Amino acid sequence: VFCGLYPLESDDYEKLKAALGRLRLNDAAFVYSSESSLALGFGFRCGFLGLLHMEIIQERIRREHDVEIISTYPSVIYHVIKHGGEKIDVDNPVNMPDPGTILEIREPTIRASIILPNDSMGDILALIMEKRGTVEHTDTLDMNRVMLRCVLPLNEILVDFNDRLKSITHGYGSMDYELGDYRASDLVKMDIRVNEEPVDAFSSIVHATKAEGRGRALCEKLKELLPRQLFKVAIQAAIGSKVIARETLGSV
Repeated sequence: VFCGLYPLESDDYEKLKAALGRLRLNDAAFVYSSESSLALGFGFRCGFLGLLHMEIIQERIRREHDVEIISTYPSVIYHVIKHGGEKIDVDNPVNMPDPGTILEIREPTIRASIILPNDSMGDILALIMEKRGTVEHTDTLDMNRVMLRCVLPLNEILVDFNDRLKSITHGYGSMDYELGDYRASDLVKMDIRVNEEPVDAFSSIVHATKAEGRGRALCEKLKELLPRQLFKVAIQAAIGSKVIARETLGSV
């Protein structure tokens, strides 16, 4: 799992760099490299074993090294196959090549085993379908529990899947998974533009069927958070040159 870490105060860049260096000495699974963003300034692209590992590292940076940080949306490594057969690995949406040169994009999947109470089956199946997963097999464990074996895109379970699983099953559901194959999917790069200028920190790779909903939600959230200006500001979600969602930040 990859995300960008940026200091809240630009003066803390060297402190953040030193903190990451010390954490790297004790944690061979953690990797980082420097990067810069037009919106957030200088920071680091960091790789983690998973979401829990990412949260622990971020909390240690805040508590042990006294550096306040901003993190970008977590992402995974995609395999992009270009016309001509060249394959490149993309862990940052900013590095996505021009859509006209792309033959297909492959995303990592997981093979998951989900144990849940019988009465939660319908809601869990709906959650799996929402996350673009497929159920391959169902095993009845006893009178009250079943186990689903399913395949899910890794990117879909990164943020809220486990929380929603626990919520739907009232804490009785559990999931174990292992990494599966890379599969071709209809993925697109979605950009967020503020006043016609793309903000690279908000770029993301999403499934084409979910782009409009994700874009609309992001635009609405930014409209709430951004301070008003002396003039109206357009907040847009776009795929290439096509605008798929828009909000207008009112003037003061």
